[in-house]
Amino acid sequence: MSQSTIYKEYLLQSEPNKFSLDGLKAGEMIVNMGPQHPSTHGVLRLEVITDGEVIQEVAPHIGYLHRCFEKHAEHMAYNQTIPYVDRMDYLAAMNSEHVWCMGVEKLMGITDQIPKRVEYIRVLVAELNRLASHFVAVGTYAIDIGAFTPFLWLLRDREHIQRLLEWVSGARMLYNYIWVGGLYYDLPIGFEERCREFINYLLPKLDELDTILLENKIFIDRTANVGVLPLDVAINYGCSGPMLRGSGLKYDLRRVDGYSVYPELEFDVPIGTGMVGTTGDCWDRNYVRALECRESAKIILQCLDRLTGDYKRTPDFDPQAACPKKLRMVGSQELYFRGETPRGELGYFFRTTDKSDVPFRCHGRAPSFVNLSVLPEISRGCMVADLIAIIGSIDIVLGEVDR
Repeated sequence: MSQSTIYKEYLLQSEPNKFSLDGLKAGEMIVNMGPQHPSTHGVLRLEVITDGEVIQEVAPHIGYLHRCFEKHAEHMAYNQTIPYVDRMDYLAAMNSEHVWCMGVEKLMGITDQIPKRVEYIRVLVAELNRLASHFVAVGTYAIDIGAFTPFLWLLRDREHIQRLLEWVSGARMLYNYIWVGGLYYDLPIGFEERCREFINYLLPKLDELDTILLENKIFIDRTANVGVLPLDVAINYGCSGPMLRGSGLKYDLRRVDGYSVYPELEFDVPIGTGMVGTTGDCWDRNYVRALECRESAKIILQCLDRLTGDYKRTPDFDPQAACPKKLRMVGSQELYFRGETPRGELGYFFRTTDKSDVPFRCHGRAPSFVNLSVLPEISRGCMVADLIAIIGSIDIVLGEVDR
């Protein structure tokens, strides 16, 4: 066997294709996008069959950023796994930590022992992180479409949130702040006032975002009636988060499951209505994320009211008071626990053994992975340029896709 043949075999093994040249029709060709393409938002490779500029089929190829999360989790104690949870969806680490810790607390039977101040702080930082995540989603999406100014504005405002979260936890993006049974530390003195100042500053900026982006004719032309995801298809594929709500279903786990202190807070669940195009198109998904930023700001203000009112800081408050010194499960059991992250339903499946602080089995149900699976369905028949708009509207994080 010649050296060139061996190299060709190695290439086929390392980058397998779903489609073959033999199956192409006249005028069709196979185009590879990624895994270094700037608009794939990470190391994602798309194998695309095109007929001229029209997409016939798309096959996402993943696995270029495998983090081995499940195997890490099965060899470490539950509380030691939190830094690995951060690195799945690295744009919404607080939300991921929140879901993980609530699941472990339910396994241990200590959910009712978590102090209310801890619960409100958890929701506060999770909603701040939701804002920061949506700012990246909407800002980078604007760049994908060709609008540069909204990206600069949103990254500027996201920087304020990053500094607030760094003030709280000591880390800029990967926090390890929410612990099983409590928190790493209480809010710094003056945090509530600074956070309220930021929200008051932010609300007018969201109005400006609507004007410069959502109401922009070029942006509407690029996103309205593009990548339409019908509601029945979204449900059948298991889509969640803004992907599902953009198709018109008012389904938010913060309302449906009512975990933590969300039932005590007032907020709306935005959905897509086809305001400028078809319900479930790229514009609707982006519109839902923009509206969710306003709802998160509303939740943050309510949390601040309670943290400076009924559950204000006291000298004897210990955020680690309910943190167990040794994590012991209540017998052998199986549990699936889920929560609403900026990308949808993040769930963890646990299988425990009696008294062990290491799970026998752990599996993460990542919303980015599930939402990405619908890409071939909503891209068929679109133009190649529209494929970029469709990928951006899904808002994937590859650390979560490849777990």
